Amino acid sequence: MIHSDRVLMGPGPCNPYPEVIEAFTRPVLGHLDPDFLALLDETNERLRTVWQTDNLLTFPISATGSAGMEAAFVNFVKTGDVVVVGVNGVFGSRMCDVAARAGATVIAVEEEWGRAIDPQRLLDAHPNPQMIAVVHAETSTGVRNEIAPLGANKGDALLLVDCVTSLGGIPVLIDEWNIDIAYSGTQKCLGVPPGLSPMTVSERAMERVLPKPQSWYLDLNMIKEYVTGEGARAYHHTAPISMLYGLHAGLGVVLAEGLENAWQRHQACGDELHKRLPELGFELWAQEGHRLPELTTVTLPQGLDDKEGRQTLLERYGIEVGGGLGPVVGKVWRIGCMGHTARLRNVKMLLGALEELVTPNR
Repeated sequence: MIHSDRVLMGPGPCNPYPEVIEAFTRPVLGHLDPDFLALLDETNERLRTVWQTDNLLTFPISATGSAGMEAAFVNFVKTGDVVVVGVNGVFGSRMCDVAARAGATVIAVEEEWGRAIDPQRLLDAHPNPQMIAVVHAETSTGVRNEIAPLGANKGDALLLVDCVTSLGGIPVLIDEWNIDIAYSGTQKCLGVPPGLSPMTVSERAMERVLPKPQSWYLDLNMIKEYVTGEGARAYHHTAPISMLYGLHAGLGVVLAEGLENAWQRHQACGDELHKRLPELGFELWAQEGHRLPELTTVTLPQGLDDKEGRQTLLERYGIEVGGGLGPVVGKVWRIGCMGHTARLRNVKMLLGALEELVTPNR
């Protein structure tokens, strides 16, 4: 049975904006229809605003965030290239795997889960890498890694940043931070169901795109002729029309609210959680000063069982939160407050449910 009244407060999909749900009901156009191409162009322009960039090649990859990650590596990395990757959670590790499959010599700069990576360690890891890659908001730990020092001191390296959990929720300043390549997902702070991976590529990075990447589907040489072409567009693939309707609508909601207002709304929800959860016996897990407002990680009070507690929240209160991954399975909860879900009323509902849940265990 599919439930429509669940409050999604895990690290995965958030509740979509109502305007997005409505957008999915629009009649489907052809992917080369002039009206659809106009919508695609407007979607890309909205993405430039949200990414805070003037990059011409700014568009949604027709697949989820993992495809954005793969596109970011296979188009720029060839066999033998040195890639420095920051690893302090699941998605830093995934970056290493994807880069290695592209033939790169990977230098992993590892940090304890729950702690941020010192940017200087990444800069010192190799004198002349092809690429430095890091996750801005690590979904598995709720940690924010610093990006600006990397952009200011990267030298000749390309700077690649995973912004899946940060875009639309906290400041992401592509041009100001001198980021070359970034990708995200639709299902987090943009308030759109999963299915697309917004991507932006600097002109500097476009000069280094491989002439024939490993992947045909993710080849930016061909994709750019479809998403940035004027007049007749090159036919690269059939775009997911309804998903693009949804993204167009979701970006419209964020921009109508105002990007800084959206950041502040996410921050207010995070601040309330960070203040109140310790009062209920949940200890904040991510490193202080690097905690994400849109994804709060906590250790559990003594006596509260991980699976039983999350199942009770889901079945009794209709609230879904995420469990820990890797070394903290069963020990940490990941509480998402993203997109349309990032409302103080949802935070207060969760806190009330948790208070009832933990009272017998205190």
